[in-house]
Amino acid sequence: MFTLAIIGRPNVGKSTLFNRLAGKQLAIVDNTPGVTRDWREAEGWLLDKPIRLIDTAGLEESFDDSIQGRMRRQTEDALKHADAVLFLIDGREGLTPEDQHFARWLRKQKKPIVLGVNKCEHEQAAMAGMAEAYSLGFGDPVPLSAEHGHGIEDLYHMFEPHFPKEEEESGKDEQGADIDFEKIDLVEGDLEFEFVDKDEDTPEKPVKIAIVGRPNVGKSTLVNALLDEHRVMTGPEAGITRDAIAIDWSFRGRTIKLVDTAGVRKKAQVASGRGADNIEKMAIEDTMRAIRLAQVVILVLDADNMLEKQDLQIADHILDEGRAMIIAVNKWDAVKDKQKALDLLNYKLETSLAQVRNLPTVTISALEKKNLGILMDTVLKTYDLWNSRVATAKLNRWLAAKESQHPAPLVNGRQNRLKYMAQINSRPPTFALWCSVPQKLPEAYKRYISNGLREDFGIPGIPVRLLVRASKNPYK
Repeated sequence: MFTLAIIGRPNVGKSTLFNRLAGKQLAIVDNTPGVTRDWREAEGWLLDKPIRLIDTAGLEESFDDSIQGRMRRQTEDALKHADAVLFLIDGREGLTPEDQHFARWLRKQKKPIVLGVNKCEHEQAAMAGMAEAYSLGFGDPVPLSAEHGHGIEDLYHMFEPHFPKEEEESGKDEQGADIDFEKIDLVEGDLEFEFVDKDEDTPEKPVKIAIVGRPNVGKSTLVNALLDEHRVMTGPEAGITRDAIAIDWSFRGRTIKLVDTAGVRKKAQVASGRGADNIEKMAIEDTMRAIRLAQVVILVLDADNMLEKQDLQIADHILDEGRAMIIAVNKWDAVKDKQKALDLLNYKLETSLAQVRNLPTVTISALEKKNLGILMDTVLKTYDLWNSRVATAKLNRWLAAKESQHPAPLVNGRQNRLKYMAQINSRPPTFALWCSVPQKLPEAYKRYISNGLREDFGIPGIPVRLLVRASKNPYK
């Protein structure tokens, strides 16, 4: 697929154009310069042509280990993956010395370059910028308005000579169908019913893994260690990562889509003026979206400060979304009394995350690249459990045994019978339970059934959804 990198100095509208061509609000956009720090990829369209887009950090003249210097190196790495470059300048501000400097650098890259002059929605305001753009020597500049979608057709014609000769099909992610709850009751009593997933995963489909946690726990370091390359920016400063960066990868023959996310601080800190701003709010929203779209979520903890209140809130959100979760305790090499730390972690898991028992936990050192293979093996094993299915006949024999061991509380002196049970979805495993009076079935009893499903059918640490339905009245 034809790959296009969008490059330019900070705040010229690169991420706005990236979102426009991708057709989604993927990159965080704000008037503050330097919002984008890592390069990110997405599939998009130039009119009817499917392309792969690369959004890059704003180029700045910095060659040290500052954030700006690391951003520049990230952009240079991104350029290696591109077939062509769209060099973007700001039409309102006109040509700047930075634009001229980076134009000289781009000429040495030996890649097709098209010059785009953004923010040209008002011709008179951008006229001077368009005139100055010719001096860069990239041929006719293309007037654009990323915000309003103007100039996309002109971009298509400029890049058309560089498109691959053979047309490629675009690969779009398939979305699983929602459960049709109105049709659920039709299966009651059918012991031959088996759930069939119309969107069955295949080995070719990537396992979507999001890496989340508080700021500065080592999420980006973990991503780089897994990939064995410096793909995303890292450093001692908290909050370096802002966009959720999706990366295609392969582990032991399994296709993986790995997503690095921004660290999530407490809501009170984000809402207050203590270093919080609009960019951080958007970054956290991006992280929440990454969790929602993931299949497996790795919650990274700092070994020196495990399962703080904020960690628990993130974990609750992951489980509420029904995602499979693995806890990765990072910086384990720095822990002196490891047994004491493990005992503390297990105690906190039992007392603070009791709604899902036996959550898979792996101790790692992302910096030293220790136990990363064990972590990924645990991820894939948990993913397979998350896809678990139980035969309907077996499930109902199990239900009868559980009811005989511990019947549901009486309702007005009558037994609240558990009539029938069936699995109606996977990812996460979702079960429908029919009983006499569903609204009178206590939460404690629902937990009894959910915990029994996990224990007896070998799906520990997996969120289970239980839908309680009213049984048919045979006399109606």
